[in-house]
Amino acid sequence: MSAGPAVPAGPLPAPAVRRAPGLRLGGGWAGFAVRRAGGLLMSMLLLVVVTFLIVPLLPGDPARAIAGTNSSPATLAAIRERLGLDEPMTTRFVHYLGDIASGRLGTSFRFDTPVADIVSTRLPYTVQLVIPAVLLSLLIAVPLGMAVGVLTRDGRRRRLGVAFGTIAGLLASAPVYVVATLLIVLFSISLGLLPSGGATTPSALVLPITALCVGPAFAIARVVRQETASVLAQDYMRTARGHRLGSVRLHLRHALPNLVTSVLTLSGLVLTSLLGGTIILENVFTYPGLGTEVVQAIIYKDYPVIQGIILVVGMLALLVNLLVDVVLGIVDPRSLDGGRRGH
Repeated sequence: MSAGPAVPAGPLPAPAVRRAPGLRLGGGWAGFAVRRAGGLLMSMLLLVVVTFLIVPLLPGDPARAIAGTNSSPATLAAIRERLGLDEPMTTRFVHYLGDIASGRLGTSFRFDTPVADIVSTRLPYTVQLVIPAVLLSLLIAVPLGMAVGVLTRDGRRRRLGVAFGTIAGLLASAPVYVVATLLIVLFSISLGLLPSGGATTPSALVLPITALCVGPAFAIARVVRQETASVLAQDYMRTARGHRLGSVRLHLRHALPNLVTSVLTLSGLVLTSLLGGTIILENVFTYPGLGTEVVQAIIYKDYPVIQGIILVVGMLALLVNLLVDVVLGIVDPRSLDGGRRGH
């Protein structure tokens, strides 16, 4: 069989791997850049419009919500003037665009400071939860998913497969606040090993990061297991096994590269979802990040802060997706032609 010599070159035939970047780099990357730039601009414009409409579409009168139900007409009029609610929608939107372009993102009602200052103070706290949670999720998911996929390939060890699927499904679908509460009860209240909130010590980050990564880790592990089983069933893997390659070399050199595309795609989705999941998590742990701040802004009707935080989180999510697409294009140039493809 002629497939034997191709095994040392990797999962794909050597000519395809070497020619794809050279043949596709020009047109492929140019088309990719045009599509992604257009999509990114449209998404950003939509995000700006949606965040702007938060205030006018909220039920009730924002001025009365801020001043209270017993406020005088003069007080309400002054607040409406301060918020610009007495101006036409088009004028208010132009002012909103100006606040974004200036980098101030508006002015907080509570603190009378630029929203950008509040975001810049809180954002690092959220980032130091999200980034470690993503890395830890991948460090758990990829080895675990591959191991179970290898052990259960071709219908072997059915009980292990069923047990893994059941446990992973439960943990992947568990709400983050439930996981966080259970961790606090176990490690803070019962055992007294870790603090239940705050951000004053490195140990205070352990429970929030753990709670944040549990669901994504097992969700990714389930996909990695399925992808591993699919890769192991391919002809080139059978050929590699026929050459009696060592288990470590077989799975790390020939199986793992074909999982990279799926893992990268999932990593982008996980990172995007974790940016939103931290809003609930930070309030459970009284953690001083964007999530805690946006809840306080909702309580105090600080609409510019709400708009600014949602806008920043949305922009970060769009940039993360763009970064993942670029990395996928570098790893697998075929993805430049039609978005994300499998291995």
